Amino acid sequence: MYRPKRIFLLILPIICAVGIIDPALASGVEGEVHHLGEELPLWSVIPFVGILLSIAVFPLLASHFWHHHFPKVSAAWALIFAVPFLFVYHELAVHEILHIYLMDYIPFIILLWGLFTIAGGIYVRGSLAGTPAVNTVMILIGTVLASWVGTTGAAMIMIRPILRANAKRQNKVHTIIFFIFLVANIGGSLTPLGDPPLFLGFLHGVGFFWTLSLLPELVFSSILLLIIYFVWDTLMYRKETGLQAATAQEKEPLRVEGAMNFVFLLGVVAGVLFSGLAHLGEFNVFGIHIAVQSMCRDIWIILMGLASLRFTAAAIRKSNEFSWFPIKEVAYLFAGIFMTIIPALAILKAGEKGALAPIILAVDTPRQFFWITGALSSFLDNAPTYLTFFNTALGKLGLTEPAIREAFLNGNLSSTYPQFEQLLRGISIGAVYMGANTYIGNAPNFMVKSIAEESGIVMPSFFGYMFKYSVTILIPVFVIVSLIFL
Repeated sequence: MYRPKRIFLLILPIICAVGIIDPALASGVEGEVHHLGEELPLWSVIPFVGILLSIAVFPLLASHFWHHHFPKVSAAWALIFAVPFLFVYHELAVHEILHIYLMDYIPFIILLWGLFTIAGGIYVRGSLAGTPAVNTVMILIGTVLASWVGTTGAAMIMIRPILRANAKRQNKVHTIIFFIFLVANIGGSLTPLGDPPLFLGFLHGVGFFWTLSLLPELVFSSILLLIIYFVWDTLMYRKETGLQAATAQEKEPLRVEGAMNFVFLLGVVAGVLFSGLAHLGEFNVFGIHIAVQSMCRDIWIILMGLASLRFTAAAIRKSNEFSWFPIKEVAYLFAGIFMTIIPALAILKAGEKGALAPIILAVDTPRQFFWITGALSSFLDNAPTYLTFFNTALGKLGLTEPAIREAFLNGNLSSTYPQFEQLLRGISIGAVYMGANTYIGNAPNFMVKSIAEESGIVMPSFFGYMFKYSVTILIPVFVIVSLIFL
């Protein structure tokens, strides 16, 4: 006898397939790949919305079911999209699916796995008490690190020390939330190494050090959020009776074990930078053109992760309470997300010819570019979102990528194309900052959530995170940032 939840999962593919399979869409199937975004209707993102709602609702309404069956739910939504997509678009669909997994998902998971594995071998031993001052300093350190080792790298390095420091705290959810805000997102805005959209901008001609000009926005946002956090954490800390006395008794000196993993971490950063600078040609896999340097990067990251496993004592990972569940959870869920996100990204890339044309045509000022890039980056992959509006800005001003690249090389972008620079500022901070608006807005967000939950912290739901924290705290901060700087 089927349970209601199982029946619901069985009929979902039928409901959504009826909506997606439209013979009219078959026109132009044999056309170029970029035509896909022009043909797909906006409601083709139903499976993507479905998987997001599953992540948001199932943990609340059926937590036991979700914990044991979330890989199946992810796979179900992926099939709900993939089956009718393949039925209608045939070879084009196969190409799009292979492209997003070979070019995006696999490198994404390899990078997360490498950083997760290496950071899991770094253990900070000693009396690290979770006082408001200590917590604020640790979040600040992570924020500074994020631009140089990436938001994912900084988050994976700092999350376990901050969890251990607050192990005796009763109220600590807000600490993890602000950690996601600053370390996993906003802190990565100063260099192309910090966050994928900025690295993509670097590959398309933006000067490597131009992003340092975003320092005023970063300093303002970080100080404002850290002040809010410190006040909040101080109020929570004072409510926890006996904690101050227990903290005062802890005097074990701090020391770092597994420090060799910092070398492996720098190896990963170097590999990512190499893949953006080197040009070693490409090869073809099932019609997908893969750059040799990208393959070298992925192999190198795997080697760094394996080296960490080989040369880090098992006792260190045990002390870190290291397990593979968080990376497995991210891998399963994002496998479904990457499949169902195909139509959303295709429509976005179609620009003025796609279903989102009214939105894209409406943006004109730096402030508007900030909000639309950020809003879409909150739910979609922020790298292609950044690139879409980067190209939109070029088109609106009648500029070309070679012209912008030359201006950056000559160091006269501000004097030659001041309007484009202002639009680029809005696009850059929108894509990076607003990844903090949801758990899926940036890769480390969900990873941090999973690690925190594994340590016993009850994190807010998908909607709880949005409406209790990001809407009430981040959005007002972003409004102030946009009014002052854009």
